[in-house]
This record gives sequence, structure tokens and C-alpha cells, in this order.
Amino acid sequence: MIQGLTISNWLNDYIENANLKAFVVGISGGIDSALTSTLCSMTGKKTIVVSMPIYQNPKELERANHHIKWLEEKYTNVEKIEVDLTETFEHFKNLFVSEDSLALANSRSRLRMTTLYQIASMETGLVAGTGNKVEDFGVGFFTKYGDGGVDISPIADLTKSEVRKLSKELGIIQKIIDAPSTDGLWDDGRTDEQQLGATYTELEWAMEFDSNNVDFLLTERQKEVLEIYNKFHNQNKHKMVQIPIFKKP
Repeated sequence: MIQGLTISNWLNDYIENANLKAFVVGISGGIDSALTSTLCSMTGKKTIVVSMPIYQNPKELERANHHIKWLEEKYTNVEKIEVDLTETFEHFKNLFVSEDSLALANSRSRLRMTTLYQIASMETGLVAGTGNKVEDFGVGFFTKYGDGGVDISPIADLTKSEVRKLSKELGIIQKIIDAPSTDGLWDDGRTDEQQLGATYTELEWAMEFDSNNVDFLLTERQKEVLEIYNKFHNQNKHKMVQIPIFKKP
């Protein structure tokens, strides 16, 4: 199991080599942003944790504030910024007549990304990503140029199971570890697993599945999970590969 100190040392080396001064992390109240912000804080470098509610579920906001308070008490290099983007989002939404709820959900994520980069620019900092391995490289469960728009990804090679284990080892609040994962982009509070149709544990299994090395019959649910995984992986592949570039003859 990877150790938190190994990742925080890697973060520290990167920011020093880049000659930058701070990490900027969006805090959602979920485990991924909690772990990422903790790892950044462990470097001793200035870590700016940013709460950006847009009609946020009160429970998510409560968990986010609880985690930020925990960080501030544990690390002297942590600074909190809260930017309520609800009014900004409403103004943006009213500029367009659209029934595309997914486009508006993604716009929430992109407004947050813009905010993080504004702060990073002001603070000579890096935006630290909060995506895990299954989201970033398995099913592509992130917003292109939203939460996918980052400078560095400290947990993108950790599965959700590894994220939970490391979070527990670092003492992150149990309520956050146990909370259902959600992208916080929908007014109805739908979870990630409800949107995906499979649990992270199942998706981890599918990501590691090797059809050439199987000596047992798949259950109906395993077949269904593989279909779900392959569907998301294929339709979101454009997020996970380099942008196509026309090459001159």
C-alpha cells in the first residue's frame, strides 16, 4: 500500500521544482478531495482549500467545513477560502435556453475550475486534482475542463478502495470516509454509484478484469458490470486520451 508520506514528498518535490508557492484544492465534502487536501497539507507548503457551493446539499457543505476545520487545526499552512457560486451560476444559466441538464451540471464544474485557477494565479499556485484511478482512467467520470482541469493529480493512480484505506490511515474524519460519493452537480443529490449503475468496488474489478486469464464462469451481475464499465470507458475515452492534433503532411 502506498504511504501518504510518499505522495506528499512527491508533491513537495514537484512544487519546488516548478518554483511555485501553493496548492489549491476544491473541497466538496467527499473523500477524494479530503485525501488530496490532506496530502497537500502534509508537504508544509501553503495549501488553500476552497469551498465553492452551488445550491450545495447542506450535508455535503457540513462535511466540507468539518474537514477544513480539521485541516486548520492539524496544519498551520492551511488557508480557507469560500466562494459561493450560486448567483454566478444562476446568471450563467439564464443566458441560455436549454433543457440539457447534463450541460448545466458540467457548467457547475467548469465554474469551479475557473475559480480555482483564478486563486492559483493570484497565489502563484498549482491546482491539485481530486480524481481517483477509476474515475480518471477507467470510466472517465469527470467533467472535461471542469474537475478534469488540473495541474497535478496526487491520487489518480489510487483506486477508491486505496483512497479509503489511506484516508483512514491519515485520520480523515470517518463520516467523510463513509459518505456516499457524489459529484455535487445535481439538485437531487444523486450519488456517483447511482449515476454509474455500479459500485466502485465492482468497477475496480472490471478495470482489472482480464478475459484471457479467467478460469471461472461469470455471474450475470459480473457480465452486467463489465458492460457498464466498457460503455463508460468507450464513450468517455475522448477525455482520457490526448487531444487529436492534425499533423502536417
